[in-house]
Amino acid sequence: MLRRQLGRKLEALRKAAGLTMEQAAEQLDRARATLYRIENGAENVRFRAADVKEMLSLYDAGDEEAELVLAMAAATRENKNWWHDYIGSGLPRWFQLYIGLEAAASHIRKYQPELVPGLLQTRAYAEQVFQMPGGSIDANDRDEQQRAIQLRVERQGLLTRFAAPELSVIMNEAVLRRPVGSASIMVEQLHQILKAVELPNVTVRVVEFSAGLHAGAMTGAFSIMNFPLDGAGKEIEPPVTYLEAATGAIYLDKPHEISAYNSIWADMTDRALNEAQSRSLIQQIAEEYTHA
Repeated sequence: MLRRQLGRKLEALRKAAGLTMEQAAEQLDRARATLYRIENGAENVRFRAADVKEMLSLYDAGDEEAELVLAMAAATRENKNWWHDYIGSGLPRWFQLYIGLEAAASHIRKYQPELVPGLLQTRAYAEQVFQMPGGSIDANDRDEQQRAIQLRVERQGLLTRFAAPELSVIMNEAVLRRPVGSASIMVEQLHQILKAVELPNVTVRVVEFSAGLHAGAMTGAFSIMNFPLDGAGKEIEPPVTYLEAATGAIYLDKPHEISAYNSIWADMTDRALNEAQSRSLIQQIAEEYTHA
């Protein structure tokens, strides 16, 4: 997906420069078929930095746009296989697609009724989670657990990379109050959340018990991913809603499905504490664990 996004970005820049594919191919000294494969993100095309810079120069891309495109090109080389080391060793194949989508998203919205989202979990918290039976990881396979935990830690680098996605999290108060492991693990975990929300691209809001029934109570955990815009201001990939179960996952991308989950998210947004109130509650509960 990242390759397709980069290809569409380059296509949009070419068109904005007023060049046909034939004209661009001629000036770049490339075959038209090669340029076509680049703009379609073909698997057998390498986005070499020198080639991308030449295209950006021809298309007269601005500094900010060029920086983003070069970062995306670098990500296709680095990102292509970084999680493939985990395939066959605890990473379910249905989860591979999610990692690719997550890496390509510009905005990720997550609702969690039971657990801290993986992108915000500490290693100690994650260790407790992966020891539970019924998940996709064998609770009795220590090596498999450690590989899954390391994958989770590596995924968290997404939040601080160049052109990092916006992460918006809504979680139930139960996530904060239910002990996972020891009190010290929970204190560390809650402080990790407080540290994460200091990032300009991360927000966490809490739905208190007193908020009563809300739309999320009817759905369980889900993630909605939106993707970058092209030169015309249109998303280069349609939004996707991700639902995960113990043995598989569902990816929803039909307009009426996305609309339904947007409505659910809007309902929870109306009922959740604001960002400042949420931070205060997280800090308060962390102090309660500290003195438990």
